[in-house]
Amino acid sequence: MIPFKDDNPVSIVPFVTIGIIVLNTVVFLWELFSPLGEEWIVLSYGAIPHNLLTLETNQPVSPITTIFSSMFLHGGFLHLGGNMLYFWIFGNNIEDKLGHIRFLIFYLLAGVAAAYGYSIMDPNSTVPMIGASGAISGVLGAYLILFPRARVHTILFFGFFWQVVRVPALIVIGFWAIIQFANGILTEAVRGQGGVAWFAHVGGFLFGVSMIKLWLPRRRF
Repeated sequence: MIPFKDDNPVSIVPFVTIGIIVLNTVVFLWELFSPLGEEWIVLSYGAIPHNLLTLETNQPVSPITTIFSSMFLHGGFLHLGGNMLYFWIFGNNIEDKLGHIRFLIFYLLAGVAAAYGYSIMDPNSTVPMIGASGAISGVLGAYLILFPRARVHTILFFGFFWQVVRVPALIVIGFWAIIQFANGILTEAVRGQGGVAWFAHVGGFLFGVSMIKLWLPRRRF
């Protein structure tokens, strides 16, 4: 199931959504072509759970700073492309609802919730977390609450065949959320090094679901 657009028009130009996508792309190109090397960049600016919880670090920046720097680092074209696709589909509507500045703050705080959500579940990990998916998970949670019936154009695969269908956001995001929770639980049962930080997605998603109504601007009469 791969969503690629929604039937949910916006009334603004989503400057923040576009800006975040551009910034993520620029940072990824820097990772690829920097003489510092991609591994050094990830180790230096990725969010390390042990460091976030103890504030101990051998990185060139503080652990708190790495929460934000890690949101703009990605591990490959598919990692970046998948995250930015989801963000473009769902982010512009949340920006439309919250306004530019409020949306930016909401997005960054979702990333903070994601980083600590994962860190609490694996406090001794020294493997850096990178990627925008934790913050984007908060956007998905917000979209699920505000637009559960919005139709999302989705590619469904049936073996070698595929078909485009319009599916309610409740199903698309709900299915995505179930995968995150299930994989997070499985990862805890059979813990390994590296891989996907599933509980970062869970932490960001729960932030979005629980906080979006509190972040909506008050109506003026």
